[in-house]
Amino acid sequence: MDARMRRYYERRAPEYDDWWHGCGRFERRERPGWHDEVEALCAALRGLPPARTLDVACGTGFLTAHLPGEVTGLDQSAGMLAVAAERAPAARLVLGDGLAPPFPDGAFERVHTGHFYGHLDAGQRERFLTQAARLAPELVVVDSALRPEVEAEAWEERVLDDGSRHRVYKRWFTPDGLREELGGGEVHFAGRWFVAVRRGP
Repeated sequence: MDARMRRYYERRAPEYDDWWHGCGRFERRERPGWHDEVEALCAALRGLPPARTLDVACGTGFLTAHLPGEVTGLDQSAGMLAVAAERAPAARLVLGDGLAPPFPDGAFERVHTGHFYGHLDAGQRERFLTQAARLAPELVVVDSALRPEVEAEAWEERVLDDGSRHRVYKRWFTPDGLREELGGGEVHFAGRWFVAVRRGP
């Protein structure tokens, strides 16, 4: 991702999990069923068969900690990885670019990514899918579910606790829409807030 997005996520690292936990500036948001669905999503990930997994753009490790098997987390933000090290101490954590993962072909059995695919433009999506296929026979993508009150894609202005403002590209997905984009697979989770698709092997 470009330098602006890297700066954004580095600055957001200390507060990123407020979004998952519904605290901080997210405490006043109306998100019916959010906490129950977060737990259901985590349970769905824990229910995957154990596998040697690369978690691309693992962030603070919120989902990483629920992935079964031997897990490597990759992220471009040292601040995010510092939080992930506390949350997922058993995972191997690597600083690097999610669109150019520094691993050999076939190094993993599964590639997982959460809330990364939806920030990629068309060219970046193609690069990511090519890299994922190179690294592992299985791909699991978790992202935001398309709801009636949101557009399928938008540029959002996001304000952090330090007052800085950032322009972020974001997409939302229907289960079948994400499955089609990934070239097939099965819908592993479908809710109001989240969708996950598992493709291959």
